[in-house]
Amino acid sequence: MSEMITLDSLKPAEGSTHKTKRVGRGRSSGRGKTSCRGHNGEGQRSGSASKRGFEGGQMPAYRRLPKLKGFQVYKKLSYEAINVGRLEGLGLKEISLEALKEAGKASSSADGLRILGNGEIKSAITVKASYVTPSAKAKIEAAGGKVELV
Repeated sequence: MSEMITLDSLKPAEGSTHKTKRVGRGRSSGRGKTSCRGHNGEGQRSGSASKRGFEGGQMPAYRRLPKLKGFQVYKKLSYEAINVGRLEGLGLKEISLEALKEAGKASSSADGLRILGNGEIKSAITVKASYVTPSAKAKIEAAGGKVELV
């Protein structure tokens, strides 16, 4: 039986970690004297740090790219989707988004109703929806029901 893994028992795989780079520890360390900073120039002395977005004198991306003017607000509509096979089980003669919300079968934040064609229907039901698939419309009308697009 294996041990249970907890956050405090996690360890990296054997050989997957590197030793930290210790600079300025003598000539023979391989990183002595200038400590990987070079002889002169920017970044050679301590305390030097480029500002955010600095690209070594090249025109930075935030200045090369065009600026966006203004903004657009998109309200994404959310639809409640119901298959034809579920319509009879709801026990309603008229199916609409408001009727489904009152019955607690649709989300209160839904903006529209979509009727999909999966399943079969036998009773005549009036459907008021934002969108009805062609197969769903054919099944509802074949059962004697009506489809109204809202």
